[in-house]
Order: sequence, then C-alpha cells, then structure tokens
Amino acid sequence: MEKISKQRKDYLNWDQYFMGIAKLSAMRSKDPSTQVGACIVGNDKRILSIGYNGTPNGYEDDLFPWDREGKPLDTKYLYVCHAEMNAILNYRGNRKELENATVYVDLFPCNECAKIIIQSGIKEVVYLCDKYAETDSVIASKKLFDTCGVKYRKIELSGKEIKLDL
Repeated sequence: MEKISKQRKDYLNWDQYFMGIAKLSAMRSKDPSTQVGACIVGNDKRILSIGYNGTPNGYEDDLFPWDREGKPLDTKYLYVCHAEMNAILNYRGNRKELENATVYVDLFPCNECAKIIIQSGIKEVVYLCDKYAETDSVIASKKLFDTCGVKYRKIELSGKEIKLDL
C-alpha cells in the first residue's frame, strides 16, 4: 500500500530554524551598523540561550558611543558585549549542558568570543557571514577553534525568507 504524505514541504530545517532565531535576536541590537544574534542549542535540539550585541546591563544605551571610528574610548568597541558572550552569560541552566552544544551566529566570532565559546564547552559554531576572515581576530579564532576541537561551518540560507507579522 502506498503512503500518501500530507506533510508540509516548506517547513524550516533545524539550521534554518536556529539561525532564524539568531537573526531575530539580532533585531534587538541597537548598534546602528552591525546587528548580530546568537542562539545556543543543545544536542537534543533544545534552545539553551540566546543573545545579541549590545551594552552591558545597567549601561544606558543613549550614553553609549556607537561610533566605529575615533579614539578607542569614543567608539563602541571597548564597551559592547558581543552576541556570543551575551548568549553564554544569559544561560541560566547547568553549565554542563553547554558542553558539546552548538552556537548559531550571524557573523564569525572574534577571538575574544572564540575563547569564551571554547571555555564554555560549546563544540560547534554555525555561521552565515565571515566578512572579517582576513583580520587577525578571526584568523586567531580559527586557530583557537582548530587547536581546541571546535568545529565551525558556514551555512547558506539564500532564497529562504521568513516573514513575521506582529
């Protein structure tokens, strides 16, 4: 007897779903030039935590310098918490559950986030964009990941649009 499937064909696969959550989280960022989101997922396909790039808790966003250029103290770089850092720090469960988890991020992690990812026990990074691949920070990240056994892979989500009506 032949089975007749009535299941939808246009549903999101796991990578699309978790990267969609990361992209949605990025929409919370108040950074005018770069919005990044992160979604940490356990081996059981359960979302453990999310984060986005922004100011630390208690730091008023309108007092924060969002400039990309100028003296270091007058730019965002010394103050911003990256999405990966926020996702790891936002996690409220047993830290053991982060071991062997996967983090989905818009942008390949910097070296500082790479160290935090490694220390947390996350074993895979799935990313969309590696536009800073030639920078020392990302080269260092890849060296750290390679040496410490953290896999990373780029996914292509072109052609998939997710529309939310709120």
